[in-house]
Amino acid sequence: MKAILLALFTILSGVAHALTPDEAKAMALGDTDARIEALNKAASHGDDRTAAFVQALADDAVKSAGGKVFIVKDGKGIDPVTGNAVDLPADAEDVISNNRMRGELDSALAAMKLFSKDARQRAAAVAELQKDPDESRLPLIEKAYAAEKDAAIKEQLALVRATALLGSADKAKRLAAAQLLSSSKSAATRSLLLLRLKEEKEPDVKAALDSSLRRMESSLAWGERAAAVFSGISLGSILLLAALGLAITYGLMGVINMAHGELMMIGAYATYVVQGMFRQYAPGAFDWYLVAALPVAFFASALVGAILERGVIRFLYGRPLETLLATWGISLALQQAVRSIFGAQNVGVENPSWMSGGVALMDNLQLPWNRIVIIGFAACVLGGMAFLIARTRLGLFVRGVTQNRPIASCMGVNTARVDTYAFALGSGIAGLAGCALSQVGNVGPDLGQAYIVDSFMVVVLGGVGQLMGTVYAALGLGILNKFIEGWAGAVLAKIAVLVLIVIFIQKRPQGLFAVKGRSAEA
Repeated sequence: MKAILLALFTILSGVAHALTPDEAKAMALGDTDARIEALNKAASHGDDRTAAFVQALADDAVKSAGGKVFIVKDGKGIDPVTGNAVDLPADAEDVISNNRMRGELDSALAAMKLFSKDARQRAAAVAELQKDPDESRLPLIEKAYAAEKDAAIKEQLALVRATALLGSADKAKRLAAAQLLSSSKSAATRSLLLLRLKEEKEPDVKAALDSSLRRMESSLAWGERAAAVFSGISLGSILLLAALGLAITYGLMGVINMAHGELMMIGAYATYVVQGMFRQYAPGAFDWYLVAALPVAFFASALVGAILERGVIRFLYGRPLETLLATWGISLALQQAVRSIFGAQNVGVENPSWMSGGVALMDNLQLPWNRIVIIGFAACVLGGMAFLIARTRLGLFVRGVTQNRPIASCMGVNTARVDTYAFALGSGIAGLAGCALSQVGNVGPDLGQAYIVDSFMVVVLGGVGQLMGTVYAALGLGILNKFIEGWAGAVLAKIAVLVLIVIFIQKRPQGLFAVKGRSAEA
């Protein structure tokens, strides 16, 4: 491997020099092919004057007059070679670049960022060059390789150079490049190897390309599997957040709450309102609006849930059909109320800066920060809810009332108050789910409709009243859905998952985890 690298990086060498008037003129004037050729030649210098002139061309800030070119800044002329202020002729005309030229200018700018002091900019420049390999930029790449101190970036530069050499007329260069690229993990490089494999005529080069492709596809396959697992866990965490509140209202209390999705919607709109207040009154602390939105979303949904329970549901306990119809009607009323207040269109909720971007583990495995944060948030909500139900006085009362209401009442428990608290808790958790969903999707009046059916499926599949069953069902459905989606598409994946759940419930009506007891049904 070291011998191959040495051979690759001693073939060509670039001689650094400053931008000349003739080079500036050639890049700005003439036909597109000649301008691109001059651009690639000048970009190999990597000097500051050339970079400034190329940036000015990309910004349409260059004029020409009398065979000379000028950079225009604030209405004044600047000599692109010396950087000194000069008089701008009155008859100077704009230099026009077509789309093809603009693409070449962007690629050249990315290449010249290889010499930035910021390692992140250099890494981004290398990634940009990998998408558009060009043998004409080899001197620039070699110069950057010789100057690079970061081992990871230097390794990527070697792969970029090898990618550019795949189109070389020299068989030895193509063979060495094909062998070196076997260690690449870039999907773009795989596409390029496939293209070169079809065009290559030399048997030994073709064999090297085929061998590199097999090794690369094996490596990329693991990345694709890991990406599917992460996507499944991400979807599962969202389903878990959506179903946790329902695990209380339906799983423990037996209330079929068709307005559960609208309680999530209220949490999302509460987040939107808090975002607007921070943007208007505390723009300097905007990145922390989401932290403030969490309790607001919880209490807003909990309050609506408490009103719903005291005003409607407490009169319908033990009557599931009437409860279903009543809560469905309430869901429609809540949707219309939101449309009247905020409008029928979706509203925009921005991610804080610390939730933007992501972690790139490999070329085909990107982990977005907003998804990572939501997975952690779902785990925290799950842990808090488990502690509340299992270790607190309120949790003891909720479990006692749901297991044996008459005995709990005889022991002095105010069952009506416990019902309200429990329903408000489940509604508040739905509000937290809405707050989280606002960071990964659209916020609109129909937000809850996309999750209500999935939430019921998770609770029923996991076992009614079983918290751990809800966890296993949510993660299992998320991962299964993503794997089937990669094979059959999103629509067929939904259908397949629904069919599998129906078959499972027919064979095991009590779900994954059955409630243990002395009754025959248990």
